[in-house]
Amino acid sequence: MTGGASAPAELCAVVLAAGEGTRLRPLTERVPKALCPVGNVPLLDRALARLAGLGLTGPNRVAVNACYLGDQVVAHVGDRAHLSVEPGDPLGTAGGVANLRDWIDGRPVLVGNADAYLADPAAPPGPDVAALLDGWDGRSVRLLGQPAADPAAPGTFAGHCFTGFSLLPWRLVRDLPVAFSDLVRAVWRPAEAAGALTVVPYPGTFFDTGTPADYLAANLHAASGGALVEESATVTGRCVESVVGAGARVHGDVFRTVVWPGATVRAGERLRNVIRAGNDLTVPCPAQG
Repeated sequence: MTGGASAPAELCAVVLAAGEGTRLRPLTERVPKALCPVGNVPLLDRALARLAGLGLTGPNRVAVNACYLGDQVVAHVGDRAHLSVEPGDPLGTAGGVANLRDWIDGRPVLVGNADAYLADPAAPPGPDVAALLDGWDGRSVRLLGQPAADPAAPGTFAGHCFTGFSLLPWRLVRDLPVAFSDLVRAVWRPAEAAGALTVVPYPGTFFDTGTPADYLAANLHAASGGALVEESATVTGRCVESVVGAGARVHGDVFRTVVWPGATVRAGERLRNVIRAGNDLTVPCPAQG
């Protein structure tokens, strides 16, 4: 592939959506992390849209794994992708891919984390990560990354932090055990040691949305510094630099706040740097910038 935004015909994709999202509790006690909205769009839908932008759609080309609150993920995905429901506890990133071995069936696979928020003002979703596929030899491992603040910090690859998408050849997928394991130890580090791993820089904005602070920051980025209010929401209070979901009712004042679909902010309430879910859950976030 060179220069375009379409995936090679044999490529398939897996979106990892099975995790518990423990750092986002108590939000993820209600909704799996993959379905948490950013800019009023569930994270999983953002991942599927990015794959669609590469020409990867439908259950023959795209798979989604599910485990924690898996019924919600299954219902949300419907027939848009092949579903892999893991029994018991989540299998981890490598185990989740291994569990899809029969479906992958000899193809190279683009693996994306459902909780990765990516936005590049210079390219729409899909084309913004197409460089990951350009000129690939079909045998090495590629990771999407951004320069790390500390290039020598643990968890970095060639001085970069991973930004949610990796490209794996079939030869490194076929022998993965269907047991709890992660791609870092099972695939990426061995490939790096063998000189068979390349980091492709991502030029846009990335948040892993794993903590309340990063989740809030991703939402504020999606709002482009303004108020992003879904049409069916009711807002009678002040709403500044915030995201308000479908059917929400905001009668108080919100500043740098995410109000989930159906949630309520009562008259007299003043919320700042928080996430409001339902009528009773307020998750504080450290102030950003």
